[in-house]
Amino acid sequence: MPDHRSLGRELDLFGTDALIGAGLPYWLPAGAIVRHTLEEYVRDLEREAGYQHVYSPVLAKRQLYEQSGHWAHYRDDMYPPMDVGGEQLVLRPSLCPHHALIYRHTARSHRELPLRIAELGAMYRAELSGVLGGLHRVRAIQLNDAHVFCAPEQVAAEARAALELIGQAYRALGLRPARYRLSLPGPGGKYAGGPDVWRHSAAVLVEALDDAGVGYEAAEGEAAFYGPKIDVQLSDAAGRESTLSTVQVDFYQPERFGLRYVGADGAPYRPVMVHRSVLGSIERAVAHLLEQHGAALPPWLSPVQVAVLPVSDEHSGPAAAFGHRCARSGLRVEQAGPERGSLGARIRAARHVPYQVVLGGREAADGRVSLRLRDGRRVGALPEAEAVSRMAARIAARDVALWEPEQEVSVR
Repeated sequence: MPDHRSLGRELDLFGTDALIGAGLPYWLPAGAIVRHTLEEYVRDLEREAGYQHVYSPVLAKRQLYEQSGHWAHYRDDMYPPMDVGGEQLVLRPSLCPHHALIYRHTARSHRELPLRIAELGAMYRAELSGVLGGLHRVRAIQLNDAHVFCAPEQVAAEARAALELIGQAYRALGLRPARYRLSLPGPGGKYAGGPDVWRHSAAVLVEALDDAGVGYEAAEGEAAFYGPKIDVQLSDAAGRESTLSTVQVDFYQPERFGLRYVGADGAPYRPVMVHRSVLGSIERAVAHLLEQHGAALPPWLSPVQVAVLPVSDEHSGPAAAFGHRCARSGLRVEQAGPERGSLGARIRAARHVPYQVVLGGREAADGRVSLRLRDGRRVGALPEAEAVSRMAARIAARDVALWEPEQEVSVR
């Protein structure tokens, strides 16, 4: 399995600088395309599943995290408070307290539940230098996070729906989980709430796992302080496991924040929070994608999707026109003309691009292009319009396949 850090350098995706600091990578233009495309995908996925997106501040008063329980249970992993205008402000280590306040900003009815709130937001962890590593462990995290506020009888269905959403995203991304872990409390006093609530919460997650037909391993001591969780574990290039996606049941924070909804009988009831992250940290997701696929990212995620290769200078005009046609269809295209070397050298340089389009005199005269796939297969000469529509269809499908199975290709 390749190391994502070396791939990041090879593909010019991200970098670091001592003046910015350890664990604080920046994204170069090609990496920014990957990140933006990934973020737009997960937003679309969530919208289709009934989620509403919000934005919340990356700072909050210390009291917010004292009320949520994060300060008592998680203080050593948080950045120290900043004294501003007589208040102590903290860089947020989690988005869930903010979403709890968004829920309670207005009175809620049982008719609104389940209420699904999602955000792609920044959070910050004061990780020690010794545990930082590439994109797997960073100090500034872009988190794909969501919280479902629901009635107790809706929790199991929402947890299962979250598992299905995770599975759908993994299929599109070509990611393979190492295992599913049911993270339970261990000995010690770091866990909030009584044992009956914990047993009930764990039973709901087991029900969701069983209904989804997902095998899992139970692990004591891995739960969040407020509730048990399902962790989707992936392995990195060194064989180390890390959590990418989670589903968590939380009865604790709704109580801490006094969350309510009005039931069908007119009486007030307390909702349950289901914490759910499909891709977790965007940084860690990109690291796993690189280590899973090497430089051959799924076509819809590739920074450049089409490389247009005119055979000689006289074909540069038709090649540029074809490139514009690709761009108008939403494809990310780059033209590599003879000034970059021989045709063979340019094909090798574009080896990570999903679709390589060779355009010579015969193709230009016929209004056709010769299409090569990244894996070495050749589709052959196609009418320009057909070539563009087929490539655009594959990109729009958002999966890992370069070409439709029933469409004929030849092996180089």
